[in-house]
Amino acid sequence: MWTMTAIDEMKQLVEQLNAASRAYYQESREIMSNYEYDSMYDRLRELEKETGTVLGNSPTIHVGYEVVSDLPKEAHESPMLSLDKTKDRQALAEWLGGQKGLLSWKMDGLTIVLTYRDGSLYKAVTRGNGTVGEVVTANARVFDNLPLKIPFHGELVLRGEAVIKYSDFNRINEEIENADAKYKNPRNLCSGSVRQLNNEITAKRHVRFYAFTLVRAESVDFHNSREEQMRWLSGLGFDIVEFRTVTRDTVEDAVEDFAGRIGDQDVPSDGLVLTLDDIEYSRSLGTTAKFPRDSIAFKWADETRTTHLLEVEWSASRTGLLNPIAVFEPVELEGTTVSRASVHNLSIVESLQLGIGDELTVYKANMIIPQIAENRTRSGRLAIPAVCPVCHQPTEVKQENDVKVLYCPNPACEAKNIKGLTLFVSRDAFNIEGLSEATLEKFVQNGFIRNLADIFRLEDHKDAIVDMDGFGEKSYNNLIQAIDKSKQIRLDRFLYALGISGVGLANAKLLCRHFNYDLDKLRRASADEIASIDGIGPVIAASVCEYFADESKSAQVDALLAIIHLEEVREEEGLKDFEGMTFVITGNVHHFANRKEVKELIEARGGKVAGSVSSKTNYLINNDAASRSSKNQKARSLGIPVITEDEFLRMLGENA
Repeated sequence: MWTMTAIDEMKQLVEQLNAASRAYYQESREIMSNYEYDSMYDRLRELEKETGTVLGNSPTIHVGYEVVSDLPKEAHESPMLSLDKTKDRQALAEWLGGQKGLLSWKMDGLTIVLTYRDGSLYKAVTRGNGTVGEVVTANARVFDNLPLKIPFHGELVLRGEAVIKYSDFNRINEEIENADAKYKNPRNLCSGSVRQLNNEITAKRHVRFYAFTLVRAESVDFHNSREEQMRWLSGLGFDIVEFRTVTRDTVEDAVEDFAGRIGDQDVPSDGLVLTLDDIEYSRSLGTTAKFPRDSIAFKWADETRTTHLLEVEWSASRTGLLNPIAVFEPVELEGTTVSRASVHNLSIVESLQLGIGDELTVYKANMIIPQIAENRTRSGRLAIPAVCPVCHQPTEVKQENDVKVLYCPNPACEAKNIKGLTLFVSRDAFNIEGLSEATLEKFVQNGFIRNLADIFRLEDHKDAIVDMDGFGEKSYNNLIQAIDKSKQIRLDRFLYALGISGVGLANAKLLCRHFNYDLDKLRRASADEIASIDGIGPVIAASVCEYFADESKSAQVDALLAIIHLEEVREEEGLKDFEGMTFVITGNVHHFANRKEVKELIEARGGKVAGSVSSKTNYLINNDAASRSSKNQKARSLGIPVITEDEFLRMLGENA
C-alpha cells in the first residue's frame, strides 16, 4: 500500500515543476537547472507508477482544452438532499447523542459528483437541483488538484465541493478591467467557472476539488467507518475536506476551534457539517422528505434586523458603471447604526426583486459589511434608471463577467472625471489634503479643473476659491501648500494616480521594480514584456499598453511630468535584502499600525507578500506562533519557519 508521504511528495513535485515551466516558458527565466528538472520529473513519474495516481495538473500529462455547445443534463442515481441546519452549538451535541461523528468545514462552492471507472475519471456531474445535474467532465479534468487516474480499478463514486480559493479569487478580480464589475464572491465565480462551455476558461480560474463523501467503492471494506473512507480517498490522491472526529463531549470545543480559524481560511466556507461515522447506522436512519438523517449543518449565527427600503441610489464610477446602493430605515447591527448596503449590480437587484417600501432583512457579512439577506415583499417595482443620474444621458445594460451591470456610455460624463480626480489626489496617490470629492466637484463645476494638470494651477483662481463657501484665505493657503508638497512623488504612486484600469498600488510597484523605476522604458514596453512580470497578467498588460498608446492620455502624462518631480529611487545596500523572498502575514500586529505597513516594508526591501502559505513561502509572520491555525499548520507541514513580529524586527536589524 502506498503511503500518504508519496502522495504529498507528488503534490510538491507537481507544484515545483509547474512553477519551473511557467518561469521558463512565460517569464524567460530559469529557477532550476535542466538536470534538476529532469530528475524531479523522473521522480514524479516513478511515484505515479508506484501509487497508480496521476494528479490533474501533473506535467506528465496534457489535458486538451474542449469547447462544447451546451452542457448535457443527467439524473443522479440517488437524490442529493439538502442538510437540516442549526445555529445552536449545544444542539449538535444533543443530535450526536452517543455516536462518534466527523465535523468538517461546509465548503462554499459548487457540489460535484465524480465517477471513476478502471482507474480513470469517467464522469463529473454538478448537483443541479438535487435530482438532475449538468455534465461537466471536461471542466473537471482541468481542476487544479483532481486526480485523473487513481490506483483503484473498480467503480468509485464520490461527492465533493469545487471551490476557488480567496487568494485566486482576489487575483482574478484584480485583473478585471472594470473595478465595479468584479465578482461578488468566490462561490459565484466558481459556479460560472465550473459550468463554462470552454474548459480553457475553467483552467485559468484555478478551481480545486475537496472530497466530502464517498458514495460507493466496489469491494472495499471500510470497517463501517466514514473516517476510514475519507482517509482511503486521501490515500488515492484526493484532497479531502478538513475534519475532526468528535463525540457529544468534544463537539462544542471542536466548533470553537473551527470558529477561531475562519479568518485564516483561504478556502471559502459558510459553516460546518456534522456527519455520523457509523455507516450502517447512518443507512438505517434513512431520510426525511427533505434531509438525510445522518448529517446536519451548523451555520454561523448572523445578527439580522428587519427594515424597509426607502430608495436605491445609483452611484456613478469613473469607469462608467452605475452601482446600486440600497437606502433603508436605520437599524442597529453588531453595535452600530446602518442604513445603506451595496446591492453590487443589476443582476442582484433583479434577483432580489426590489421595490420601494419592501420589507428587507439585513445583516453584516463577517460582522463588517452591511448586506441584504432577504427581500420578504419581492414587489419588483424598482425602476431602473433610463438616464445617468449625473450627466442625464441614456444608460445601457451590459453583460460583464456573467452579471448584468448598468452603464453610462457617455465619455464626457462628469462623474467619470470626478472619480478619476478623486483617485488622483487620494492618500496612496498624490495625497493632497483638502481636495475632497465634494471640493473637486465644486472646482469642476466652476471650471477651475478640466484635466489632471489643472490641479497644480489652482493658484490661477485664488480670488474665486477664497470667496467660495467653506473656503477662505487660510483654507486656500493650506490647500496650495499641500499641492506644492505633493509635486514630489514616487513613480509607483504616480502610476497608481493615473487611474490605469487594473493598476492598483501593488501592481504599480511591480511595474516600477521590473523597469527599474524608468517611466520611459515602461511607456515603450510591449504587452508581452509587461505580461511576463510575475503578478501582472495579460489583461493588466494590455490595459497599460492601451493607456500609453492613447495620444490624449500620453499628452496628459507629459503635461504632468512638466509640473511634478519624480523622486529618484535608490536601491541602497540593504533595501533589496528580501529579494526573491515571499512572506505571509496573519493575525494581529503590535509594532505596526496594521499589516499593510508590514507588507509595504517587505516590498520596499524587494520581497513579496502572499495571501496564503505555499511551498514558495519563506516565512509566515504570526505573533501567535504556537497557534494551530491552518496557516501555521500548513507552514509547519512544509518546513516553513513561523516567526513572531519581534523576530521579524530582529531580521530587519540584522539585514540593515
